[in-house]
Amino acid sequence: MLRQQDVGHRIVVRRIVGIREGRPLFSDALGELVELSETHLTIATAQGRVRVPLAEVHRAKRVPPTRRPTASAVVELELAADEAWPAPVRGRLGDWLLRSADGWTGRANSALPVGDPDRPLPAAVDAIERWYAGRGQPAMVNTPLPLAVPVGAELDARGWTARPLTLVQTVPLTTLRAAVPPPGPADRAPRPGRAGSAGDPPPEIRDAGRHGPAGRPAPQTHDAGRHGPAGAPAVVLAVAPSEEWLAVAAGRKGGLPDSARHILTAVSQVRFAQVYADGVLVATGRGTVTGQGRWLGLSLIEVAPPARRQGLAARVIRALADWGAAEGATHAFLQVEQRNTEAVSLYRKLGFTTHHTYLTRVAPPT
Repeated sequence: MLRQQDVGHRIVVRRIVGIREGRPLFSDALGELVELSETHLTIATAQGRVRVPLAEVHRAKRVPPTRRPTASAVVELELAADEAWPAPVRGRLGDWLLRSADGWTGRANSALPVGDPDRPLPAAVDAIERWYAGRGQPAMVNTPLPLAVPVGAELDARGWTARPLTLVQTVPLTTLRAAVPPPGPADRAPRPGRAGSAGDPPPEIRDAGRHGPAGRPAPQTHDAGRHGPAGAPAVVLAVAPSEEWLAVAAGRKGGLPDSARHILTAVSQVRFAQVYADGVLVATGRGTVTGQGRWLGLSLIEVAPPARRQGLAARVIRALADWGAAEGATHAFLQVEQRNTEAVSLYRKLGFTTHHTYLTRVAPPT
């Protein structure tokens, strides 16, 4: 039977649709599992969504995706993601990357085994263990699947554990932008000198990011519209994160060491989205353009609990998608844990599909 880990994957369901002459009649449905509860499951098929009570399910199982990405496509996207989340301390084993950032996030503190390590696989893993031991950190490896299956087998033999599966999801920017309506004419930014209304962020926030550290001028911010649908507060894009934005990131990721600030800001093309309501920061997001300008990377999309279910996350993503498209990007990507079913559901509605997955592997204590 299916489990929550199967949400977001392609499945086939055989259901009982009736009885004829004392024998059950079956119907099959093939599609992506979008919801699994104690009473029913929902799959997205080519003909639309199908909701099936579990009492009618005769058999259900996960099936392979229709087409797997090529190894070169996985490597390209993994390197674009690394560029979008740059660890301050880096090393190499042939083509493999070694990354360290004071333990802030698994992505920035793990080896990335793509390409040729320039030595036999066991020796490469030995070198990873020594490199992280020399920095007083547990050795970790991000294993893109199915590309890094041989690496995973070597780590299995050594007793390495695995963190929850992460989905690397992508969408063409044209699809993403079509999924969220743009601000209407009445929703655009007011002209200079026009007084703000009750929904505007406070004056000290409107130009967040116009000055970098120590008051240095920063590139001009982009405002996606002071008001969204029905007078919703604006999504403002800044070239530098405000202290309030950083506080949200710290709360989500467990602190904010200097290495974290490097990861967040050391990308040449980056924007920080923020939404204020009644002077309070209620939504944030971060966008980068990497991979030779092709990929818009989305991360740290966060909405405060009291402001959820109002479409703010989608509007933050739309604003970042507009900026990415203006910079020449053609596709967006993000990384989300498979068990985060609420986020996976939102991204599915915006057109994201799983390109590949990865496991963060952790060495056993020594």
